[in-house]
Amino acid sequence: MSRTPGAGIESSPVKSAERTVRILETLAESPERLTLAQLQELTGYPRSSLHALVRTLRELKWIEADASGSAFGVGPHALLSGTAYLDRDPALGYAYEALEDLRAEIGFTVHYARLDDDQVLYMASREVRDEVHRISRVGRRLPAHLTALGQALLAELTADEVDRLLPERLEAHTPRTITERSELHAELDRVRSRGWALEREQGTEGIACVAVAVDYRIPATDAISCSMPIGSADGETVERVTGAVVEHGRALATALRRAGVR
Repeated sequence: MSRTPGAGIESSPVKSAERTVRILETLAESPERLTLAQLQELTGYPRSSLHALVRTLRELKWIEADASGSAFGVGPHALLSGTAYLDRDPALGYAYEALEDLRAEIGFTVHYARLDDDQVLYMASREVRDEVHRISRVGRRLPAHLTALGQALLAELTADEVDRLLPERLEAHTPRTITERSELHAELDRVRSRGWALEREQGTEGIACVAVAVDYRIPATDAISCSMPIGSADGETVERVTGAVVEHGRALATALRRAGVR
């Protein structure tokens, strides 16, 4: 059988690159350091190639090990890459100012996030110091279907686009998470009708969240939100917070459009 010269050379580096990224993402998503056995179980990669990639990443400081050398987490050079992305994002400077103003007005924790495939990626947060629940941090990703941020952005898409984007199985984080696709579509219709999203304990127990899409792009890719303890989310408070989130979201979108940010 004839073979094109160099045909096997290109595929191997691509596979190694894909595995390297997957290893870093797996470590970043884990709240604890992972052993090689745990990494192998989560990624499905052969132990020999996994060991070689982890060793290389450790030497380059993208991965670091615990004192025993047997469990691994992301290293300092992963932080350098992440902060470089944030530093270069043209929308974030405007978002920071909007979050500061919104937090000052409503007195609750506020977030700015971006749709990343079927997840929402938290780009910025401004937290209230005395808040008991710390529900997010910059760089964290959550499934879009169970967050107000994600629902606000999914509502910018058609039903067919939502179905193509989301996985077949909608995972649950709490007993209140929407996992039935028909129920999710009904909720997204309500979001489209009123112009903002509200979820109660779908992503985190004890937390309610209001969000609105920041429509400086079409369809919108970014959203702004407010999280509050469920005990504080009475009708009057939700109405006050929703008004503020909608107002600041619109103002932010206007500022971004005027600045030519796309």
